[in-house]
Amino acid sequence: MPRPVRLGPEQSFGIVKVVSWSSLALILGISLFLAFFLSNYARETVLDKQRKFALLLAVNLNHQIYQRFTLPTVIGFGRVELKQKAQYERLDKVILSTVHSFNVLDIRIFDLDKVVAYDTNKNQIGQAGLAGEAVDEALQNNKHTFDLITRIDPWRLMFNFGVEPRSVVLRIVYPLRAEQGLEIGEPAGPISGVLEFTQDISADYQNIVNFQRLIIISALATSMALFLILRMIITRADRANAQRIKEREQLERELHLNEKLAGMGRVVAGIAHEIRNPLGIIRSSAELLLKKNKDGTDANTKLLTAIFQESKRLSKTVGDFLDYARPNPPKQEPVDAAHLLDQALVFLEGKFEEHGIAAVKAYPPDLTLVGDKDLLYRAFYNVISNSIDALAGRKPEDRAQPGNITVAAADAGREIVLTFTDNGPGFDPEVKDKLLDPFFTTKDTGTGLGLAIVSTILQSHGAAIALDASDGGGAKITMTFPKR
Repeated sequence: MPRPVRLGPEQSFGIVKVVSWSSLALILGISLFLAFFLSNYARETVLDKQRKFALLLAVNLNHQIYQRFTLPTVIGFGRVELKQKAQYERLDKVILSTVHSFNVLDIRIFDLDKVVAYDTNKNQIGQAGLAGEAVDEALQNNKHTFDLITRIDPWRLMFNFGVEPRSVVLRIVYPLRAEQGLEIGEPAGPISGVLEFTQDISADYQNIVNFQRLIIISALATSMALFLILRMIITRADRANAQRIKEREQLERELHLNEKLAGMGRVVAGIAHEIRNPLGIIRSSAELLLKKNKDGTDANTKLLTAIFQESKRLSKTVGDFLDYARPNPPKQEPVDAAHLLDQALVFLEGKFEEHGIAAVKAYPPDLTLVGDKDLLYRAFYNVISNSIDALAGRKPEDRAQPGNITVAAADAGREIVLTFTDNGPGFDPEVKDKLLDPFFTTKDTGTGLGLAIVSTILQSHGAAIALDASDGGGAKITMTFPKR
């Protein structure tokens, strides 16, 4: 049976990001679709209202022409002849009074032969060939038609906030009939001609466009706000996920390193334990022979001195290996940290004088910590000794300024903070993160266990260590101890 495939955090979050972006695209598409749908629906609604109004005006014109012109003219003159000036002026007066203030631009009436019988532009009267398919539809099928005429591109109109008059015109072609009442559904008589007129609906159409623009902008603004919120959430989640991945990788590296160090420590501890006793015998024997022959200047004395110094150095190295490989659990008892610092400074006083380094005390006399005084002393001693070595190893051009090491302490409420600051060359930024790793050293004769042991001691006391640059450009080591 196949095992289920498990996705890692990176893959899972990648899928979440894809789904989130896909959801955003879907929401944006739906919002735009609804915006265009609603705006087009509103446009058609307003245009339908304009068509109904134009049809009502055409019905009214038909009624007014029949009641106020056709009947009186037939009674008075016997027949309708618009070539007569009096009849034309009477019809013109009736039409203009009916369409007054309705934004009607042009009015034209065709007779049954599709010849222009009346036109607000008198130059068109009597002309044939001006009738279109709409006039034929009205004469043959008794149907009215509408036509929307725009003199500006619709997309340009969307970005134009001021539409000029006559830019959008609605034209209606309506069959004129005898005995037509005001009601649209009322029975009508025979067709007597075709009415054609245009209305300027630019202002109303501009309102439609404004409404469309408002809906689209609102949809885009809402989608953009959603986009920004979603992007912010994804960005924060991405950063948090990246941090978790980084921490996990760091933990995996540390676990792998600890496993290697544990194995190495067991081997080294075994070897160091085996050579510690013989090495102690060699050291004590060389020291004893030197004391017996302390005034000697021969080659044997020099050889004994070298044996004693090297066995002393090797004994310290073996001790460091054993301390790191098999750290002792710390005691938990009140410790006078100020006294331990004084002891370390006094013990290293000779090295201070040898290299011309000044020690500056900036800690109170009563500084109590809870822990193991022997381990804490060793941690303080190692840090101060490293600072001395760093100042002693300065370049000649850097020794114009006297070296100094400042040991300070401060009570930070729930914590006690110790700082060790010098004006030496400081930490190399490229290797600063590795200085606490075991067996890493920048010294020619170092074991790389000094700061690693300090870090282990502080961890066993629940304290933290930080390596930084001092204000003067030297090194600054901060130890933070919790109060208990």
